[in-house]
Amino acid sequence: MEHFELRAQLLEVAQQMEVAGLNQGTSGNLSVRTKAGFLITPSALPYARCKAEDIVFMDLEGSAMGPRKPSSEWRFHRDIYVQRQDAGAVLHAHSPWSTTLACLQTPIPAFHYMVAVAGGHDIRCAPYATFGTQTLSDYALEALQNRKACLLANHGLLCLDTDLIKVLALAIEIEHLAQVYGQAMQIGKPKLLSKAAMEKVFEKFKDYRND
Repeated sequence: MEHFELRAQLLEVAQQMEVAGLNQGTSGNLSVRTKAGFLITPSALPYARCKAEDIVFMDLEGSAMGPRKPSSEWRFHRDIYVQRQDAGAVLHAHSPWSTTLACLQTPIPAFHYMVAVAGGHDIRCAPYATFGTQTLSDYALEALQNRKACLLANHGLLCLDTDLIKVLALAIEIEHLAQVYGQAMQIGKPKLLSKAAMEKVFEKFKDYRND
């Protein structure tokens, strides 16, 4: 089977999403870029029952190949790969704390320096649109400008990174940040870091990544 090893890796990481508490049931989806398009998890099939041959190949025109239907959210996966050359993998999850903030339509500000892992001074929340629509994809792409993660209002979390392992790690980190921010707001009003403080974090991250 074409891309068999990549399909197997995609499935393994998708199953790790549930172990990490990012997903439950058939919620969320995961994809990885290929030379001719991308592979994406199928629609309405629990990852525990999914096999490598169930993973769907799609080209960048939106055509799917295989016995299964692609995730209903394939549009924002496709659009991210078209517009973001830095995206090697895309992860969408209905993780509890990120989804809680998304349901409040609340972005994650610079309350903690690790917010910088998403590429900016905050993690934006895209406006609400019906799942699986082009409108949702358009909103998501706007929220992801100069960012690697965003919240989707009344929906969940969306992340991109260079590969499957990194995008999973990023999603886990964002979910942790969402949890701490949510907990902090229950106690009081979090003190935010200044733009200058965050700029120093970005510089430190550059050095760290070059180690």
